[in-house]
Amino acid sequence: MSEAEKHETVLDTGAEQLGKTYAQALIAAAKNAGVADEVISQLNQLVDDALGNCPSLQAAFASPRVDVAEKTRVIDRLFGDEFHPILVKFLKVMASRERLGYLHAVRVAADSIHDEMLGRAVASVRTAVPLTEDLRNQISTELSRFMNKQVKLRESVDSDLIGGMIVRIGDQVFDSSVANQLNKLGRKARSGFSSHLSSKLSQFSLES
Repeated sequence: MSEAEKHETVLDTGAEQLGKTYAQALIAAAKNAGVADEVISQLNQLVDDALGNCPSLQAAFASPRVDVAEKTRVIDRLFGDEFHPILVKFLKVMASRERLGYLHAVRVAADSIHDEMLGRAVASVRTAVPLTEDLRNQISTELSRFMNKQVKLRESVDSDLIGGMIVRIGDQVFDSSVANQLNKLGRKARSGFSSHLSSKLSQFSLES
């Protein structure tokens, strides 16, 4: 499975810089302990699942009205037995500095730093409907071959594409949209999207 991009929030400059500073500290500690992959995965789980599915927890973490002692107790109760001690300690440090409201920014920066460490490219993939596992694997294989390095997908769905796909890696954009073909051939059943798009993978054209 790819790491689907669930949040498209644009970070302001201050949040981005703060997130990067804390992410660097977290990754340094996790890397020294040989658990960088585990800690980054758990950070993603925290942001996507715990905070993403529980707005009240996210609000409590961000609120200056909830004191540090209570935030620390919540961290221990919810995550003390679930997450690596390095991440738990990190969360408590952020709580003590009233920075838990920036966890999304930390997650974004940590992902970016970790990918760079691994020499891994990140491809933003925008499609008309969610990708199937087979198509996801084909896209990863094709892009990895093109980039000559491992590629991680960040997926988003945009129904306006109708029957196409836009892939961006850095400043490079690959467009395999089939909207024009659909206009000529008539509306195709959504159920046939995956097989149709699969046949277009080899037709990526690099835009300047």
